[in-house]
Amino acid sequence: MTAVLPERSTAAPAPLAADACACGSCAAVGTGAADLLARLATAPGGRTAVVAGDDRLTFDELRAEAASFAARLGALGVGPESVVALCLPRGAALVTAIIGTLTAGAAYLPVDPALPADRRRYLVEDSGADLVVLAGPDGSPATGARTVTVAELTADTSGEPGPYAPVPVTGDTLAYVIYTSGSTGRPKGVEIGRGAASLLLKELEEAGAATGEGRRVGWNASPSFDASVQQWTRLCRGDTLVVIDEETRRDPSLLAAFVDEQALTDLDITPSHADPLLDLLSADGGARPLTLLVGGEAISPALWDRLAAAHRGGLLRALNVYGPTECTVDATAGWIHDPGEPHIGAVLPGLRMRLLDERLAPVEPGEPGELYLAGPRVGRGYRRRPALTAERFVADIDGDVSGGRMYRTGDRCRLLPDGRLVYLGRADGQIKLRGHRIELPEIEAALTRVDGVAEAAVILGEDAGGTACLIAYHRGGDAAGLKATLAGSLPAYMVPGAYVAVERFATTPSGKLDRAALPTRVASPAEEEPRAADADGGLNGRAEELIARVWTQVLGAASIGPEDNFFKLGGHSLLAIKLVSRVRAELSVALPVKAVYANPRLRDLAAHIEELLAARDA
Repeated sequence: MTAVLPERSTAAPAPLAADACACGSCAAVGTGAADLLARLATAPGGRTAVVAGDDRLTFDELRAEAASFAARLGALGVGPESVVALCLPRGAALVTAIIGTLTAGAAYLPVDPALPADRRRYLVEDSGADLVVLAGPDGSPATGARTVTVAELTADTSGEPGPYAPVPVTGDTLAYVIYTSGSTGRPKGVEIGRGAASLLLKELEEAGAATGEGRRVGWNASPSFDASVQQWTRLCRGDTLVVIDEETRRDPSLLAAFVDEQALTDLDITPSHADPLLDLLSADGGARPLTLLVGGEAISPALWDRLAAAHRGGLLRALNVYGPTECTVDATAGWIHDPGEPHIGAVLPGLRMRLLDERLAPVEPGEPGELYLAGPRVGRGYRRRPALTAERFVADIDGDVSGGRMYRTGDRCRLLPDGRLVYLGRADGQIKLRGHRIELPEIEAALTRVDGVAEAAVILGEDAGGTACLIAYHRGGDAAGLKATLAGSLPAYMVPGAYVAVERFATTPSGKLDRAALPTRVASPAEEEPRAADADGGLNGRAEELIARVWTQVLGAASIGPEDNFFKLGGHSLLAIKLVSRVRAELSVALPVKAVYANPRLRDLAAHIEELLAARDA
């Protein structure tokens, strides 16, 4: 159902609250931080706000488009506590839509168009979104949803812009809803207020992660991932937001070149993608060094030492950031200056830390305990899930905080004498893989909904090449059918890379599934079915022989033939990055990661490499 847009309203903006600032926004009441939009209103009008491919927006243009967007939303009945689903790809239009939604006093819900259709429909329906904003007239994620296009909401901004006057809100007014994987088999929407989002930016500034004037910040995260909030909020301090396209994001060589070409000063990145990027960053960084905000998963000791060395060499400065979505993105931060044991830094000022045992009693100094977080950046709870909210957002044990709540993270940590925290792992079935938070029971529930699957278990393990991956053990069903079914209902990062059929599962003495008995390393299909290297006519030429050798190393396969498919042998995005790095190192040819996706068959990829070599040597 498409929303009917009335003629542009000429009515005056809603009157300012008596205690509101001049821009009409006063979200951070009681938090000690100016509201995001109050700060955005003062950014220099002629400065570039957004860079997205060939699109550019100055701050004056962004405010004008956001005001038009907000006025149209208001005419459709959208205001404080309304939820607007933004089904838009990353780009200038999405930035305008986020700021415009907040300007209307409403909250935004990111719905990545790249998600499977079932997932998009679920997000819109479960959230009870009041309106869905689309890139075009087609593609509504849910039948009967009230929809409107982004073009309709930003039309006719060529006239003289009026004053930028966001709808007055409070610190507790809903700012956004972001869904995370759910242990019950259903994703859950985390509600975050405007005051908490405003505090996040203030505290990152105080930690030294956002300093100086006119920084150029790369938007690297999916809008469905809470790290994106940390990135777009930098607009509100007058920084330029540079949107990184999908192809560049997943190719380390393209990303390194993009950092230089766009003169980025700040980049948020996961450890899995920081590792291959380090070797490619230019030492000639100009006036920076580049600031890397590394988060989303644990940093290995080897990568920690590499980042520390890069800091000492003046190439970059790296900040390890940790935090659950429920506590507004980042809860702790620690600079990576020295080699040694990785840590997640100290708790940021907007949160209070508790390390507790299973009885909710504080642990002894230096002893491991479960991390609980309290304070004004703790979220409102899970959207439309009061029972789950009560389970995870519990009463604060600090009796001096009346009515205070603390969030149970499920993460085990140990406190160092200097106040920094060491991350020890999870206390439940949640894992982090390549920056994504994943509840394994959600994948298991999806598997058992497939006809013929009687039982399933999913663990985090390693493929034959030693790369972390999800392994699905299943009783009933076949691997190809399961993978195809899951790909239609789960985000790509939640689809297991390996499938192992079992006749029965081992159980503990209490009769429960014994997860410890499940192997954490699986063989690749080529290991399971040994074959002669010439099974498909033999390898032919230097490129085919090189690719076969590299595939053997990267995939851990016993033998490779020219008709083999990289992804059917267990390849994935991270292994594709390793593959192109090896090819570049051995042949000195600029093979992009997208070439692996376009040519997954060995013989086709080898032919493409031969073409690149011929063009280079011509």
